[in-house]
Amino acid sequence: MLNATDLRNGAVFKEDNQILQVVNYEHIKMGRGSGTIKVKVRNLKTGSTTEKSFITGARVEEADVEKRKAQFLYMDKGVYYFMDSISFEQFPLSKDILGEQVRFLKEGLEVVIIVSEDQALTLELPNSLIYEIKDTGPAEKGNTVSNVFKSATLENGLEVKVPMFAKVGDKVKVDTRTGQYIERVK
Repeated sequence: MLNATDLRNGAVFKEDNQILQVVNYEHIKMGRGSGTIKVKVRNLKTGSTTEKSFITGARVEEADVEKRKAQFLYMDKGVYYFMDSISFEQFPLSKDILGEQVRFLKEGLEVVIIVSEDQALTLELPNSLIYEIKDTGPAEKGNTVSNVFKSATLENGLEVKVPMFAKVGDKVKVDTRTGQYIERVK
């Protein structure tokens, strides 16, 4: 059993035979009463999200899941295929389950797959990834006083705003939680 205060972002638990992953965690304490824990959870089998509330002392059932390192192979007809790096077993995941994470996938990308009963449920991306700029507008001189950004298309088709000095061929680090540019990588 897990204490409700341990349900941080990314934690996985079981409720009513459904495996849920915490997307957002918030602990609220008002006045003299006990605290309330509000979590936004995603059902790993259906992909739907809901909000749940627990009192501070509540306990939830721990899910029997395993995290495996895997590599993204390819996408075919809305299904994304990953391969376990050790057993070479392949796991298909649909776009419905992956949601917005598909924007960050590129061939050969190392990810962590959450597996339950030999069925892939979802994946965990690193907090940041490095991509090469494939297309962007020209740099304009004189726009260096403030942070001026321009659109850029990355090697996997992702569109991000990058600083004016970024050019085609540069490598940039992108935050996978927000989809925003972090820095240029040498």
